[in-house]
Amino acid sequence: MLRERTAPRERSKRASSSALESHAGIDSGLLISAAVLIGFGVVMSYSTTAPLSIDRTIPPLFVHHVSALAVGVLAATVAACMPVVFWHRIAFPVWLVGVLLLAGTFLFGVEVNGAQRWLPVPGFDFRFQPVEPVKLATLIAVAAVVAPQDGRTPLSQGRALLAVGMAAPVVVFLLLQPDLGNAVLLSLLVAMLLVVAGLPLRHLLVPGVVGALGLALYIASNPYALRRVLGFIDPWKDAQGAGFQLVQSFVAFNQGGLFGVGLGNGKQKLFYLPEAHTDFILSLVAEELGLVGVLIVFGAFAALLISGTRIARRARSRFALLLAFAMTALLAVPAAVNAAVVMGMLPTKGLTLPFLSYGGTSLVICCMLLGVLLGLSRQGGPKIGRQNRVLAQGVIA
Repeated sequence: MLRERTAPRERSKRASSSALESHAGIDSGLLISAAVLIGFGVVMSYSTTAPLSIDRTIPPLFVHHVSALAVGVLAATVAACMPVVFWHRIAFPVWLVGVLLLAGTFLFGVEVNGAQRWLPVPGFDFRFQPVEPVKLATLIAVAAVVAPQDGRTPLSQGRALLAVGMAAPVVVFLLLQPDLGNAVLLSLLVAMLLVVAGLPLRHLLVPGVVGALGLALYIASNPYALRRVLGFIDPWKDAQGAGFQLVQSFVAFNQGGLFGVGLGNGKQKLFYLPEAHTDFILSLVAEELGLVGVLIVFGAFAALLISGTRIARRARSRFALLLAFAMTALLAVPAAVNAAVVMGMLPTKGLTLPFLSYGGTSLVICCMLLGVLLGLSRQGGPKIGRQNRVLAQGVIA
């Protein structure tokens, strides 16, 4: 009799515990780090674009940034509600659409600064960069190829080659635009994803050497790329030419010191540092908020990386693990590259700083990546963490 009375109570406790575990699956660290980065992006977008507003009204570029953020939040909400199987099912169709969009840039694209990377939207005064959604689509497709839904089949050489074959046309189209930075970035991310999927590093040795030689040949035969590399090696030698942007970035870091000159008081954005609100926005953070502001940005990205890795380790399947890793890498690696560029450790790549740089397409896709990770964290819960440690052993554990 006592057992009959306590059984409903025990079931109720188990249901309550299950609900709590499901709620706890949402990674708060991911939310907080993303909120910090988005907040920095909004503040710095206004600060850097205000001088571009001639009539002293709200800067149009700032309005565009906030509008893109609103669309991004909606995209993140929708993405967070999608089950893992949804991303597996749409992987190939979305990848195919992305390749067609990249091909479309050669027929209908708009040329900006010598590169044909933009597609106009018919009927609207609006254009977007297909490369941002295509990078996302390609990584989802590669994850689906190397990790079937059953999650038990080991990675075969055939599937690895198929994944490379899916990435190859995207990389070729990017090189033809030309967009060397994103071509190299996508190649690196695909290689990382294959290693996480179980491909031995030695199998990447020959393709890596061939790729490095091809990259060197591309730079040597492309005057624009060669000028960027030479400007990186010795920016002071041509401080008014190829090294101008990097020299001005150094000036911004030097002026900022520890605490910066104050929000809104930076001078490099006054047409000294070209396109300061895009690729070199971290230099403006350094100038106006100092080393402290830069460290906060770095700390937020580090927290995002840790949270994304934790979500991957808790994933229910191999595809979910690879998807979480891909989304995290697509946010963390460009951030690291962008920081290295503005501090003079890598040649200028033309890659944005996720969540901070101006660019509607980039911001919407970054928010969507965040939404995918939030959905995976919600679907992956604490109970399966131990199971997934076995799955991730030797990969990201």
